[in-house]
Amino acid sequence: MATLLHIDSSVFPGEASSSRSVTNAFRKAWEEQHPEGTVIYRDLAANPVPHITADAWSAGFAPVAARTPEQAAAFAARVELIEELEQADAVLIGAPMYNFTIPSTLKAWLDNVIMLGRTAGETRSAQGTPAVVVASRGGSYAPGTPREGFEFVQNYLEAVLHGTLGLELDFIVPELTSAPRNPAMNELVPLYEASRERALEDAAAKAKELAERLAA
Repeated sequence: MATLLHIDSSVFPGEASSSRSVTNAFRKAWEEQHPEGTVIYRDLAANPVPHITADAWSAGFAPVAARTPEQAAAFAARVELIEELEQADAVLIGAPMYNFTIPSTLKAWLDNVIMLGRTAGETRSAQGTPAVVVASRGGSYAPGTPREGFEFVQNYLEAVLHGTLGLELDFIVPELTSAPRNPAMNELVPLYEASRERALEDAAAKAKELAERLAA
């Protein structure tokens, strides 16, 4: 049975979050295709993983017998997260843009799972795993827009998830999500609604496509 690793990082719950709404659409379509499958779920806002520490970092380069008790405990927490990534047949990540980049909770997860000699380096243990990132944002940072140069979500995650971990990466980008709440963006509400609908449709389609490919 296929295993999906589903990670959310939005600080907003449920339908109040654009990224969660879209990841939920993906997960629902995925579970319809894999009713007997497994979903490993991490809500990084509700249950943040530890930020990387000196013990957690240095333990990865120390022989097992030479690790201090503190290093061993910190490393065990990293290994749990790494094994979830390695066990996944597909990865789904909700990555809203906060102040032009990803939430710090998602950065903490990445810092834990990137380990040279295991998930990163010449041999990458999650190499080729398909990953879908829902990169929601309050405005538009698309090519040609005034804030194109402030987009540090997709380019960063492309470098880390694909370039470092070797995941097969795809993005869904719901944009202009601040329009319904910001009077100055009232005229952009139709564009927001179209973007949201397109993202929900893309999420369901990508989930079914991945499920069919993995079942083949």
